[in-house]
Amino acid sequence: MWQHTQWLRTWFAGLPKEPSQLSHYAKECNTVEGNTTFYSLPHPDAVTRWADSVGPDFSFTFKFNQQITHVHQLQHCDEEVQTQLALLAPLQHKLGMMLVQLPASFGPEKLTILRHFLNTLPQHICVAVEVRHPLFFAKGEAEKAFNQLLIKQRANRVIMDTRALFSGPEDSEVLKDVREKKPRVPVNVIATANKPMVRFIGNDNKADNERCLAPWPEKIHQWRLAGKTPYFFCHRPDNKDAPWLAQQFIDMYNQRFPDTPLPNLSLKQQPSQSPLF
Repeated sequence: MWQHTQWLRTWFAGLPKEPSQLSHYAKECNTVEGNTTFYSLPHPDAVTRWADSVGPDFSFTFKFNQQITHVHQLQHCDEEVQTQLALLAPLQHKLGMMLVQLPASFGPEKLTILRHFLNTLPQHICVAVEVRHPLFFAKGEAEKAFNQLLIKQRANRVIMDTRALFSGPEDSEVLKDVREKKPRVPVNVIATANKPMVRFIGNDNKADNERCLAPWPEKIHQWRLAGKTPYFFCHRPDNKDAPWLAQQFIDMYNQRFPDTPLPNLSLKQQPSQSPLF
């Protein structure tokens, strides 16, 4: 996400409301995971505004609409795919990645469907695929076949890291709700193409987040040295706090690799957690 009502009082405090939170966000980060297209497609005017709000080096990652991935499960949806890609076409090179997020019901027996879907996409579209079926994390033949398919298709496997999210007590309704929605799957680290994507879901405990973030600076650095362009997205139970998680990762990376630092975010002091009533 690139906007949150709380950020006007924290991250973007003192900045003008216009032209948009997206324009402020794009000066701090170089990509965003846009969830909006999963639920509904934007108006063409909105896509034009998005393109005009960011610089030439910014890239959007948008999800394919749920009608494509969850209702049709990648079958008989050519028209929907063409409509969505045509709608996002004005972003041109700023469309960094399209995310195919599949439900847990999409299992190994449907890999042929995934192969056909990826084959029908335009070659200039960079794709990441997120799966949630347990067999794709079991280190067996199903996972091997899935990884090999992505390698052959030059598609990136999404690496979901929810270890921090599921650490510690369930001490808030927000945390309870997020735990019910996010998958609890093993962190299987592999770069099947040139833009490996990590979705790190933290909790509200800094120590838990630090412990689970600890392996990632080394891996991200290895990918960068190999000429890959990793995408690292940070989430918290309430995403108003996500920028501070991103900065926590940046601090850890820059301390480990000071010769190739990542740019810091211009964050003010993190607001205290709201008391529970």
